[in-house]
Amino acid sequence: MVNLAAGRRLETITHSRVADDYLDTRLTERRNPRTTAIDTASALEIVDLIGAEDATVPAAVARTREDIACAVDLIEAAFRAGGRLIYVGAGTSGRLGVLDAAECPPTFGTAPTMVQAILAGGPEAMWRSREGAEDSPEGGAAAVAERGVEARDVVFGIAAGSTTPFVIGALREAIRRGAATVFLTCVPTEDVPIASEVDVVVAPLTGPEAIAGSTRLKAGTATKLVLNMVTTTAMVRLGKTYGNLMVDLQVTAAKLEDRGRRILRDLLGVGYDEAGELLAASGGRVKTALVMRRRDVGREEAERLLDRAGGFLRKAWEE
Repeated sequence: MVNLAAGRRLETITHSRVADDYLDTRLTERRNPRTTAIDTASALEIVDLIGAEDATVPAAVARTREDIACAVDLIEAAFRAGGRLIYVGAGTSGRLGVLDAAECPPTFGTAPTMVQAILAGGPEAMWRSREGAEDSPEGGAAAVAERGVEARDVVFGIAAGSTTPFVIGALREAIRRGAATVFLTCVPTEDVPIASEVDVVVAPLTGPEAIAGSTRLKAGTATKLVLNMVTTTAMVRLGKTYGNLMVDLQVTAAKLEDRGRRILRDLLGVGYDEAGELLAASGGRVKTALVMRRRDVGREEAERLLDRAGGFLRKAWEE
């Protein structure tokens, strides 16, 4: 049943006026006119207010699709040249970079060095806020230098409000070293101080947050969506999937062994137990096991066929 009184109350909450003196020049820091009375709302009303704001994020990300694809092109080229993708960020932005980097090895069987992350304040900042660390452009530059960034790498800076000194310092050092650079932010490109210096700017305009300046909300959600797209698309382009199956996973846990067995069962039509035997014979590599069975070859020959096919299972099967 619809509660009409609650609906009218929510409409009142979302149409309060915003004082002109709180209109920060950065879009992510402005006060949201739809949530100015959020502190007077019930729990359900707050959930609805935040949900309504979150619902606008996918469309904002979709409007940057061409820029995301350009970023993927740079990253794919770097990977093919033996380079790395290195995220740089502070606070929520940096932690999301760490999360995406950490998820690539178990998902796509990549080396831990292939996708990395630099977080302002170091690893401790993942668990305990060290916000002051983001104010040092020298710190960002030093972190990039410490990673030995070179021309075949891509440094991917993330700063929702576009002005984080640590990230800007890191990007400028990367540029100095000849690396490709991408900048993800949630303000208009014309307001991005470093826009003219980097190769690609991805700028989903998520607007003012439900709580002013709390970019862990919509801006953080947009960041997670973009990073998901970037690494997933690059990995698909590198042959890490067959169709939409993660065939390049390595069996390092019971969950992954079960997933690997199910992939072998679905693609080869074998039983669950036989799939386990194939996995064991392949050294826990699903893609190798698939080629071994389909081409009726041993592990070494299967890996040679995959190498010759550039890692693409479909091509190794069709030769």
